[in-house]
Amino acid sequence: MEAKDGSMGFDFSGVYTEIIDLKRIEYQFGDRLAQVEFNATPEGVVVRVRFDSEQIYSVEQQQHGWQSILDNFARYVEAKSAR
Repeated sequence: MEAKDGSMGFDFSGVYTEIIDLKRIEYQFGDRLAQVEFNATPEGVVVRVRFDSEQIYSVEQQQHGWQSILDNFARYVEAKSAR
């Protein structure tokens, strides 16, 4: 994964451990786990990510990073739906 401006990047790989269509994706990356939930609401779909934090960066920095990824994903989906 890398910032568009090239200022920061890192390798990311994992293994999906459970996929429930339109509901949840779980995966393991290294010795950490993450879960992505998709919850339909009258306003749209709420996406929630839970993850095991790492020791290098603060929890706040990690939350900000994950939130940025979700925000970019939302913009991508909204642009695709507008077509």
